Amino acid sequence: MMKGILDRLLKSLGFSGRDWAALLLALLLAFSTWLIHNLSLKYNDYLTVPVIAMCNLDGYAEQSSNQCEVVARCRATGYNVLRMDLIGSRKVRKVVFQPTVMKHKENDVFYVTSSDLLEYSHLIYGDDVTVEYFASDTLFFNFQKVDFKRVPVEPVYAISYRSQYTNVGDMELNPDSVTVYGDPYRLEAIERVYTHPIKRVELDADIQGVVPLEKLRNVRFSTSEAHYSLDVTRYVEVNVKLPVSAAGLPADKEMVILPSNVEVALRCSFPLTVDPQNEVTLYVDYKDFLTSISGKCPVKVTSLPKGIIGYEIRPMYVECIVSDRR
Repeated sequence: MMKGILDRLLKSLGFSGRDWAALLLALLLAFSTWLIHNLSLKYNDYLTVPVIAMCNLDGYAEQSSNQCEVVARCRATGYNVLRMDLIGSRKVRKVVFQPTVMKHKENDVFYVTSSDLLEYSHLIYGDDVTVEYFASDTLFFNFQKVDFKRVPVEPVYAISYRSQYTNVGDMELNPDSVTVYGDPYRLEAIERVYTHPIKRVELDADIQGVVPLEKLRNVRFSTSEAHYSLDVTRYVEVNVKLPVSAAGLPADKEMVILPSNVEVALRCSFPLTVDPQNEVTLYVDYKDFLTSISGKCPVKVTSLPKGIIGYEIRPMYVECIVSDRR
């Protein structure tokens, strides 16, 4: 009966079936426009996101064993509010915190205060959400203790220099050691970690940069990269002939050194600021003679003054004859 009344009403208004479909389409378009408009507007709402903490804490696991709910009053578009209500409250976010932010409470319990959370708001809620304030005062996370050891970092590099250029000292790394976490039997086999290869050719100036560390299976490092630097300088080579003296010789002994003078090629920083012939002293150590089978001892340098960055002694070994002093 109701359907008949509705049909007679539509006929009296001149509506056909095609007009009815057009009306429904118009209503649908109007609703869509209204919905898109309202979802694009900004709203204030309390949004909740579950968070698992990630942090490089000495002696503890990298990931917390529990999760905490972060509640904040946020300003966002209707679309983002709807998305966070439907999906965000169920999707757990893993947030990497700096160790300075994660404060130790007791045993394996650490906490983050709401004042420290603000700088991590974009990781928790996304870049399109503005946090006005956090309703969660303090978040408590549990990090299980793990085995670890500290090992040095060794640089791996292949470097060549332009003619008359060389390095001053060894390549420096910062940090020069890392903490390695893992099972005890894995840690026992690790004595050092290495960088990715650093390759440079025809160097004529200092270099520096950041290099990743070579990963090892089933362990983690306290850092994944290191900063490296190497000082490079121009040099001139000065060839001199210097006498060799004996050091550590007992008072009742005397030593004859053959040859008594050796040639030394000194690499000096350019421009030359020292007289290498008056600054460098060569010697052989009596202790080396005592452990020598053939009586040949290495020639050593007492110290290198500033400005001399390297040397080569020819010959490197000299014949030593020791006898009682008369």
